[in-house]
Amino acid sequence: MPLAVCATPIGNLEDVTLRVLRELAEAELVLCEDSRHTRGLLERHGIRARLLSYHEHNEAKRTAEILPRLQAGERVALVSDAGLPGINDPGARLIAAAHELGVPVTVLPGASAVETALVASGLISERYQFIGYLPRGERALEQLAEELARWPWAVVGFESPRRLPSSLAVLARVIPGRSASVCRELTKRFEEVVRGTVIELATRFAEPPKGEVTLVLGASPAAAADESGAAEAVAELVAAGLPRRQAAELVSGLTGVARNRLYRSSL
Repeated sequence: MPLAVCATPIGNLEDVTLRVLRELAEAELVLCEDSRHTRGLLERHGIRARLLSYHEHNEAKRTAEILPRLQAGERVALVSDAGLPGINDPGARLIAAAHELGVPVTVLPGASAVETALVASGLISERYQFIGYLPRGERALEQLAEELARWPWAVVGFESPRRLPSSLAVLARVIPGRSASVCRELTKRFEEVVRGTVIELATRFAEPPKGEVTLVLGASPAAAADESGAAEAVAELVAAGLPRRQAAELVSGLTGVARNRLYRSSL
């Protein structure tokens, strides 16, 4: 039997697929971060299952314990407290180890805080970058903000409500006018999506809010303009007779825009 990686609701317990419910009901063992949390989901849907903790503090030990059982054909389901295991949640180690041993892995998709926040914010662009949890150190966060200032697309990240005010204050020093959205308590009763510039949000959330927070930064017009100018420079060099790849490499070195992106855009 394959290892079944199951997405669970990020808030509202009704946001779970029929396929996930069936897998959890039929699994011989369900690995979960917090048995109390997962049991609440199962009881809500009338499911009884054998639960075993699998979290960041015992992930290595549990992986070693579970692999022989998977190899023996035991039906095992893996869940996290919310969303899809392995993305900022335990699970990646077990999934990788299963692949290495030739144990099949199947993913049962479902709710995602990243995509829910991105759509709810209205700051959707052609691409987006997911950065996980924001860095804790002020300098590390400043460096990230400087990097994101050059990224022309939307950005999605997680932050704790306690740290949100200080993080927004740091971001406001580097990218104050960037469009952004604080998405709080997604899919829950007190869901809130607040939009504005980064500096406006820093003022709005001067005190820690309640609930889980997902932060979305909109596309950067300045970075997009820089990339557009770089692409035009490549086109001009190609028109002047310089090989396309060499032109892309030259402009990339001068502007910092990725060489491959410039090359593709010039085709």
